[in-house]
Amino acid sequence: MLLRDHFRAPLSEFTSWEGLHGGWPMVIVQHLGQELPAGYVAEPRVHLGAQIEVDVATFDREGPREGPLGPERTGGATAVWAPAEPTLAIETELADFDQYEVRVYDVRRGRRLVAAVEIISPANKDRAENRQQFTAKCAALLRQSVSLVLVDLVTVRDVNLYHELLQLIGERDPAMGDQRPATYAAACRWRQRVTSRWLEVWNHPLTLGQPLPCLPLWLNDDLAIPLDLEASHEKTCRDLRIA
Repeated sequence: MLLRDHFRAPLSEFTSWEGLHGGWPMVIVQHLGQELPAGYVAEPRVHLGAQIEVDVATFDREGPREGPLGPERTGGATAVWAPAEPTLAIETELADFDQYEVRVYDVRRGRRLVAAVEIISPANKDRAENRQQFTAKCAALLRQSVSLVLVDLVTVRDVNLYHELLQLIGERDPAMGDQRPATYAAACRWRQRVTSRWLEVWNHPLTLGQPLPCLPLWLNDDLAIPLDLEASHEKTCRDLRIA
């Protein structure tokens, strides 16, 4: 199945992009299970950031309060130490972002994380702080020698997070020019070359109506397996009955 626009009509009128993003990681894991050598395992991870909110400690009940030594008492009891008032108290939220990803571990080395596939959601490309948090996470993975694949099918946010990741580490991709595609797939790894470290990238712009690419997923410096995005995307769409 060639790449469709899951975020706009007519497709968005009878199916949701959340269904595709939620189901795709497990299908990728199933495909990787046929390629991974012994000693490696792949797992899906799906976390919906700000879409699910839990309000904690909205009300403060009247009555005795628990201190570190039990309920506060009056009379001759030793007073519990009270800190000074905070120097800053503001109503805010800590950014939490969607995660649709697959992680690959080397179980022979204490389940060391060796590769990650990040399927980008609209929330990852939404606000500047969300983009910064996402690209910082990606940069941290690369610094830990974790190979990284970014897959971006989001057509409703004209932002290229691969470009912003390169900006974060002070680099640019000359092949992109000024017209940066909103949809793309890029495999990245940071590896040692003699006395220096190099960032290597396999970047593919994605076009509606065209197949998705097969990218290298690096398990170590000398071993890569094929990540067939088209095959896993097609199976996910079939299972979800996406025309």
